[in-house]
Amino acid sequence: MCPALQTNLEPVSFTDPYENFMRHHLQYYGYFRGLKAKDDSVLLKTAPRQRRPTEEAESDSERESSLDDQKKLIYSLLLEGSLFKSKQIVFDNQEGQVIPRLKEPRDLFNSSIQSGVQTPRWPKECDVIKKAITHIEWDPPDPEVFYKPTGKEQMPQGTSDGNGKVVYEIKQAYKGSYFIGSRTGGRPCATNAPCGSFNAQTNNDLQFESRFESGNLQKAMKVGVNEYELTLRTDLYTSKHTQWFYFQVKNMRKGVPYRFTITNLMKSNSLYNAGLKPLLYSEQEALLHGIGWRREGNDIKYYKSSGIQDGNALYRLTWTFEFQHDDDTCYFAHCYPYTYSDLQRDLHSVANDPIRSQYCKLRALCRSLAGNTVYLLTITSPSSKLMAAAKKKAVVVTARVHPGETNGSWMMKGFLDFLLSGSPDAELLRDTFIFKVVPMLNPDGVIVGNYRCSLTGRDLNRNYRSMLKDSFPCIWHTQTMIKRLVAEREVLLYCDFHGHSRRSNVFMYGCNNKGPPETKLHERVFPLMLSKNAPDKFLFKGCKFKVQKSKEGTGRIVMWRKGIVNSYTMESTFGGSTLGNRKGTHFSAADLKSMGHHFCDTLLDYCDPDNTKFKLCVSELQSLVEEEIREKLKRLGRGVDSDITLSDISLSDLESSTGGSNSSESDGLPAHLLHIAEKFYPKKKRLRSRKERNSLYKKRHTKHQPKPQEIAVRRTARRNTV
Repeated sequence: MCPALQTNLEPVSFTDPYENFMRHHLQYYGYFRGLKAKDDSVLLKTAPRQRRPTEEAESDSERESSLDDQKKLIYSLLLEGSLFKSKQIVFDNQEGQVIPRLKEPRDLFNSSIQSGVQTPRWPKECDVIKKAITHIEWDPPDPEVFYKPTGKEQMPQGTSDGNGKVVYEIKQAYKGSYFIGSRTGGRPCATNAPCGSFNAQTNNDLQFESRFESGNLQKAMKVGVNEYELTLRTDLYTSKHTQWFYFQVKNMRKGVPYRFTITNLMKSNSLYNAGLKPLLYSEQEALLHGIGWRREGNDIKYYKSSGIQDGNALYRLTWTFEFQHDDDTCYFAHCYPYTYSDLQRDLHSVANDPIRSQYCKLRALCRSLAGNTVYLLTITSPSSKLMAAAKKKAVVVTARVHPGETNGSWMMKGFLDFLLSGSPDAELLRDTFIFKVVPMLNPDGVIVGNYRCSLTGRDLNRNYRSMLKDSFPCIWHTQTMIKRLVAEREVLLYCDFHGHSRRSNVFMYGCNNKGPPETKLHERVFPLMLSKNAPDKFLFKGCKFKVQKSKEGTGRIVMWRKGIVNSYTMESTFGGSTLGNRKGTHFSAADLKSMGHHFCDTLLDYCDPDNTKFKLCVSELQSLVEEEIREKLKRLGRGVDSDITLSDISLSDLESSTGGSNSSESDGLPAHLLHIAEKFYPKKKRLRSRKERNSLYKKRHTKHQPKPQEIAVRRTARRNTV
């Protein structure tokens, strides 16, 4: 029986009520069960020693009194002894008196970050190489221009099945499988080569590798002398979402033109058609010249493939490149990588800084599905007055709910660098607000190299309304934290940093305000101010404020429905800018970080006690919206009055949908729960349509129909028999 359920405890009375309580309390939790009087004497028994004559003369009454005192304190003293093994009670020595007290709660964050970077936890079936991959930060001296198509780009359609030589292939976590457990560091690779048939070590074939943090490449096949077809791994436990790539290449020859073609992309359009170049990193260039990630590639083309997967068309990305060094170690990536280990190194620096750690408190919000820590930062100036601290408004900023959108992490890095700096503006922000920051919402997806989903095989940014705490712990704890925050103070703004794969510049998605008329368009003021602070990067006309039913589970709409009027996602392109003097150039990591700086500047403008800027922005917004209404009425063939008002047409009718990726394939139950559900509720067999039955009958009939040569042989055999 559990000790807490046992009730047949023999009461023992003591002269001190506290000792009586301690005896009963310790018995309740399993100590001193059935302890006899003789056992008490054993506990009180001390080591034998020779008595002095004066001790032998001690009266019996004195010995009895001493024994009573010992018995009176025995259960308090046991708390210090070896019999009491609890680690929850510590003892303070105050003026010679030992006083027990409860131990302070363990600081989960500091137990990991201050002592060093945690090794990421992977799904236990994932092979991981031992070498940790790191890159230097470097910014190009001049903006890198877009690729300009010539119209002569090749469009390789690939080889037929069976042709080509597989030089790299890893096991794929296909749809239908599900997450069952994790291990620290993943499953160590027995050799440097993945399982399969590989001969790259003995000839001039390129050597590929992607079994490292955030890496993504499932297969590489040599289809020509220097041509390779690449297959990306889908998000784990799904058959969708191929966009993010990040892999290593070795064994190259200098000056030889190599062609790389990714064969299984799923989006019908891409920024690669608008001049986006892949990113390249050379270890030799980093070592010799201090050069990091840079945009490279020629003959770039994004086009529709002849292949089909799950009934959907596939698309290809092809480019050529000449390496600058023999036997270099290079990397290709879709965007600047920012891994979970990179985040931990940055937070480790903050936690161990004696100045920044005073106003930035680092905590563990929760553990992810694989057991990785989701970090929460609380940033504000320490306040000695409770009333002043209680009046501070809150700002909530999150990032990386979609693991392949690394540009969100670089904006977050710029935001934190500015907010934790010693500049007067940063100090003013910390004095004015309490910032709650979750810099990486989906660490599991970041670690394994997913583009959009977590290890549930689902898009976390469609599950903010989910009650499945154990399946979506990162999202559940985040929205619960914000719910408590809204209850205790005003939350001025919520913003989630994202990346966008089909639009240029930086822009925002918000929610149209349905409040009183005097607050109309106020939700658009912050994006408009941000566009004025970053005119060569942020496009206000690209912002959308329509609340779509299909996006009800996103963080932006859920937080808006909790009462946060200024609820946004800030989207940064994977490409670059089409504005001002930056037109036609890529965004660098420094450009992305600068958007974090501008975000902070805009907060100060928005909350300026002198509200002149705010009023000017509202007036400008009214003019812009009235102009949009006039254009809308013209398209509808209606007359345009000079005295047009905002009530003449709904703001939502002025805008198209917010676009973005279609995550409908990633809605529903998590993959592991779906597997359990199918056991109890097996799917009914789907009846084939008449068209499908006729097609199947035709295939079977054609398969069993004898060929003309076989018919001739049969006829000859019949004649001979006759």
